[in-house]
Amino acid sequence: MSIETVKLVEVTTENWYECCNLALLPDQQVYMEPNAISIAQSKFEPTLQPFAIYADEKVVGFLMYNTVPEELDGYWVYRIMVDKDYQGKGIGKAATKLMISEIAKLPNAKKIVVGYHPENLGAHHLYASLGFVDQGDRFGREMAVIKYIND
Repeated sequence: MSIETVKLVEVTTENWYECCNLALLPDQQVYMEPNAISIAQSKFEPTLQPFAIYADEKVVGFLMYNTVPEELDGYWVYRIMVDKDYQGKGIGKAATKLMISEIAKLPNAKKIVVGYHPENLGAHHLYASLGFVDQGDRFGREMAVIKYIND
């Protein structure tokens, strides 16, 4: 797998089932809903944008973000996951960078917000490495970190 081949492709009739079959490691499953729930949610909340993460033309992950600002006046990331068999190869980071570029194109995009459980160290390291900062915002059992988009 090469991170140079990572791309985001909108979830369609051709790839939705592959997204549903992606799996996390057992200790990660407590932090995230199944992709099928996210895909269903996107059908009822049309501002949510789901994407399959491809590497070497294979579906290896899933992500979804909102195309309208929400709490903290930011665009929220709802899901980012990479299948357990493809983790640790830089795919999640490459896909997150692509997603940041896409969100930056949205109207008045000044910040991106993502929430995750404080014990999810993988998420913490990923977001911190990409410039997301913890300003103490909490939503239920999740912490919210913010990335400011340069104008």
